[in-house]
Amino acid sequence: MRSLKNILVTGGCGFIGCNFIRVMLKKTSDFTGRIINLDALTYAGNPESLSDIESEFGNTRYFFEHGDICDRPLVESLFRKYNIDTVVHFAAESHVDRSIHGPEAFIVTNVMGTFTLLDIARNIWKNSGGTMRDDVLFHHISTDEVYGSLGESGYFTETTAYDPRSPYSSSKASSDHLVSAYYHTYGLPVTISNCSNNYGPYQFPEKLIPLMILNMLEGKPLPVYGDGKNIRDWLYVEDHNSAVWAILKNGRNGERYNIGGENEWENIALLYELIAIVSKKTGIDAEKIRGTITFVRDRPGHDRRYAIDCSRVKCDLGWKQSVSFEAGLNKTVDWYLSNSEWVDRIRSGEYKKWVEKNYSQRV
Repeated sequence: MRSLKNILVTGGCGFIGCNFIRVMLKKTSDFTGRIINLDALTYAGNPESLSDIESEFGNTRYFFEHGDICDRPLVESLFRKYNIDTVVHFAAESHVDRSIHGPEAFIVTNVMGTFTLLDIARNIWKNSGGTMRDDVLFHHISTDEVYGSLGESGYFTETTAYDPRSPYSSSKASSDHLVSAYYHTYGLPVTISNCSNNYGPYQFPEKLIPLMILNMLEGKPLPVYGDGKNIRDWLYVEDHNSAVWAILKNGRNGERYNIGGENEWENIALLYELIAIVSKKTGIDAEKIRGTITFVRDRPGHDRRYAIDCSRVKCDLGWKQSVSFEAGLNKTVDWYLSNSEWVDRIRSGEYKKWVEKNYSQRV
């Protein structure tokens, strides 16, 4: 079992990252160290998501640093300043549609950013004799999208060949290979996890579940790609992060772990389920909401089905999902219903104005 003291979390103001920090500081009794959150505060990163964490743990166990993972001098200075012994690398451009329209940002952040972090860790974590320290770890967060598309049966395993279909998934596949190469070539202690679709609180409202919830509340159309029968495996974000913690503690160096919800849904079936929940909680007529469903042209390279075999992380590390999909969806809808101000600031651009005012020296 590793003893982790100073964890550098990249992209900690994003959806999964901010939830990870919450899990580590509020729900993980066997972690007593520090979290250093490095985030560039691009459109999907919001430090307000951690305002309560800042109030409770700021400058004792939680430290926020505004900056880009591609900024080598900055990252090197943070490694030395905080004596970093662990990296949990969430930071990534992650929206498929955005990658189709503007792939360059995905290559820069997901590939070059990962390279920068790896190379700094390799150089700083070397012993005087050139070997790697054995009390450090670089954990890389990846996606099931690197595996491509499944047919009607079968599951992605850790040995499934990579077959990415979008600029986003290709950039993540590239970064996965870099992480693996630094393990095999330099002996850098690494682990990799590939997760299925996450959902839960604090997710930027461009992704399917929050977008549909908010559009229902505002009476806007509910756009569905193609025939709506694309299948995804859905994982509650806290369950994902509890698996990451299990890997950080006990995962084998050089190993890859798939993390899934074992919870496959067609997009259209998921939408009907969300409509039923929102209707029940708000009183909005479900039939009226269903009437706003709009089937739109499918996006290029749209993978048909994802499904994860996560038996390795279950058997080797004793992890299991703790939140049922019904409970997770209800908790997620409740969060968006009770946090309308957070959503309004994100969507109106007020948040970016706040960032420019408070972080103008490095924006």
